[in-house]
Amino acid sequence: MGILSVLLWTPAVGALIVAFIPGQHAQAIRWVANLFTTLAFLMSCGVIAAYDQQNAGLQLNEFFPLNPKLGNAYALGVDGLSAPLLVLATLLTSVALLASVNLSSRIKGYNICILLLEFGMLGVFLSQDWLVFFIFWELTLTPLFFLIDRWGGKRKHAASLNFVLYTMGGAVFMQLSLLTVLQYVPDHVSLMSAMSQAALQMPKAQQVLVLLGFLIGFGVKMPIFPLHGWLPLAHVEAPSPVSILLSGILLKMGAYGLIRAVTMVPEAAHTLQPLLVFLALFGMIYGGLLAWRQTDLKAMVAYSSVSHMGIVLLGISALNETGMTGAVLQMTAHGLIAGAMFLLVGLLYERTHTRDLQDYSSLVQVMPRFAVFMTLTLFAAMGLPGSVGFIAELHTLIGGFQQWGWLMVFFSLSILISAAYAIRTITLLFTGPVRPQLQHIADLRSYELLAAGILVSSIVLFGLLPAPLIELSAATIAQLHQLISGGV
Repeated sequence: MGILSVLLWTPAVGALIVAFIPGQHAQAIRWVANLFTTLAFLMSCGVIAAYDQQNAGLQLNEFFPLNPKLGNAYALGVDGLSAPLLVLATLLTSVALLASVNLSSRIKGYNICILLLEFGMLGVFLSQDWLVFFIFWELTLTPLFFLIDRWGGKRKHAASLNFVLYTMGGAVFMQLSLLTVLQYVPDHVSLMSAMSQAALQMPKAQQVLVLLGFLIGFGVKMPIFPLHGWLPLAHVEAPSPVSILLSGILLKMGAYGLIRAVTMVPEAAHTLQPLLVFLALFGMIYGGLLAWRQTDLKAMVAYSSVSHMGIVLLGISALNETGMTGAVLQMTAHGLIAGAMFLLVGLLYERTHTRDLQDYSSLVQVMPRFAVFMTLTLFAAMGLPGSVGFIAELHTLIGGFQQWGWLMVFFSLSILISAAYAIRTITLLFTGPVRPQLQHIADLRSYELLAAGILVSSIVLFGLLPAPLIELSAATIAQLHQLISGGV
């Protein structure tokens, strides 16, 4: 068994062990769950250490035939596209469990669901067989449904049902696209490499239909306008630690899948390029404007995710190397930034039991550590130089300008809108007189400082020293660009 299998199955083993611990032993359950998420994070760092950045192909490959008649296999591999997402997934899962210390109800079921969700997310990023990919993709639905439905807010039932229906509806289109491509594969092998080769032989009209199916399937998860309807309600009603994973990782699964799909049918990608850029720019401005209007902190972060994931779609739609680099960087940047914002908003809500911006003022005097972390995160969300968000947005802007020129005016407009709601939030949270009901709020505790410090320091570190993050994916992105250019 290779390191990728060990990494993949670690959270599943953790969930199995937790299942045998009596529910009244809450501390033991928490300890075991945190142990296994930490082990998964350390192993993902080991994968990065073993990964050769100069090699653009799949590495650390594992292959075991599952059903030769159907042509599917347990095939794992990692490249420059999936490597940073593995570390991001394991890091944010550890942070989410750290932020769940104050959970008091059904602790055993909660930790099992978190571990199974991590298992599904890792499976999506490691799978090199489309059938296995689809199984892991659907596997994430079950634990996330229960996490929202059992531990969510007042409208948790509607939020969990909306999430499942949207995602399953999108999965139908994804499945149809996969079955269409599979007809052209000799022996109906579902390996990603075999299906990518077969897709190039498809008529252009069918390639376009296949990509549209993938766009709907992956676009629901990203989400892109107008497939985003489930996101605000799910984010607002989900527990804040779950929102960290939902925004930080689950949305990236959609972007990751869309990049794989675009490289599979490059001719269709060039045909649909105007549609992709329209959806990207419209989503960026639309999400930013809605975020600007929100007074609920979680709703603001949720709509800002629609805008920030539009940047990812813009980088993909540029179909050039710089734009694709920006898209991959933005996936990591948004995972860190959105994860930090949901963490901090959740910690604030635990203390005040309100998310309404109008209920706060001058928190900097009573929660200085919280104020520093929240301000840095909001600055990163608006793309301030010195943050990883700036590096990602700069690459996407350059890639978009190379392709469309003056259309990037709309990109700049979305940045101004994000700056407007970020500065408004900072102003309402940290200026003005101290309200009597806020005078005795506790600042961040040690374990909360650890969780927030890891994310915020990563945002700043990769903003000041972005080269390692860029070089990790550079060779793979160059290869993907050659596939896109060569398929026209």
